[in-house]
Amino acid sequence: MPAQPLRIVLAEDSALVREGIVELLHRFGHEVVRAVGDADALITAVRECSPDIVVTDVRMPPGHGDDGLRATTQLRRSDPDLPVLVLSQYVANAYAKELFTPSRTPHRQSRAGLGYLLKDRIGELSEFAQAVERVAAGAMVIDPQVVQHMLMERDRRHQSQLLSAREQEVLGLMAHGYSNAMVRDALNISDGAVAKHIGNIFAKLGLSPDDGNRRVLAVLAYLRDE
Repeated sequence: MPAQPLRIVLAEDSALVREGIVELLHRFGHEVVRAVGDADALITAVRECSPDIVVTDVRMPPGHGDDGLRATTQLRRSDPDLPVLVLSQYVANAYAKELFTPSRTPHRQSRAGLGYLLKDRIGELSEFAQAVERVAAGAMVIDPQVVQHMLMERDRRHQSQLLSAREQEVLGLMAHGYSNAMVRDALNISDGAVAKHIGNIFAKLGLSPDDGNRRVLAVLAYLRDE
């Protein structure tokens, strides 16, 4: 059971998938306060329920395009502190970049959690539940498969690599929401080595200590087209 059960609004147009996610989240001790099937209902549910986190599919009615993603963008414009976890059936780099790119005209920097996962991740029950909890707690989570795909695309476009192989490993774990301690344990290296690698990543990507959530900014700066 989680230390703090979450109140969740879920948006998914497939009734079968929606009910499965509701059951899964209940199993891990959370409450789905509203489960809806379209983007308009998502906006209404969030405004009426004030959830701890929104979990939504990208593609859903009424337009059957990226309506879920656009709805979360609208919601976060009015409430920058709203954590959002977006689910996608396919690897779509544009969705990840749009979700994590800060608005050019925010009234203040949002520090709320954001996540982008492939729907296949739902089948890994504990991992999915942990991702929901990390995003609700303010972490940034990007599906490792999405990061890998984006890195492969970037490698094809650029002959030289800005980051070392180890720094790319660290960056991939950061994208999945790993803390410094989790990176240390995953790679079996010292705390000092983790700090050094992350410092090198920030320096090579030109991120200063004033740049809000530097971990997700590092991921985006490296993956974004130059």
